[in-house]
Amino acid sequence: MFGTLPLMAIVIIAYNIIVYLTGLTMESQITTITLISGAMWAITIGDLIVFFGLILLFLELVNSTQTGASTIVNHALSMLVLLIALVEFIVLPQFGTSTFFALVMLALFDVIAGFTVTITAARRDFTVGE
Repeated sequence: MFGTLPLMAIVIIAYNIIVYLTGLTMESQITTITLISGAMWAITIGDLIVFFGLILLFLELVNSTQTGASTIVNHALSMLVLLIALVEFIVLPQFGTSTFFALVMLALFDVIAGFTVTITAARRDFTVGE
């Protein structure tokens, strides 16, 4: 069941929840960390969402090395997540931010890399040699 769930959907849903339920913006500052250099690193909600999205993209790519029916369903659902995110980015003003564009690009990379890795893994599985 959970093998078919596209992980990028979690990040898109989290963005929706933050925008619609909390009323916060992506520029809302979470904390500030003082670096050794003396520079102040301000971490925003948008930064945190993109970091979380990158971690989930890595896990999704690792998951795409498997071959099977659940992987194909996962890729189809990932394509659906990409389409929904793209429509939100184009149509809804709350989603017209650089943070959400980065999430759309992560979803696009998930779709392209997922299909590429799965096709390569399937080709390797079906190779008949001497």
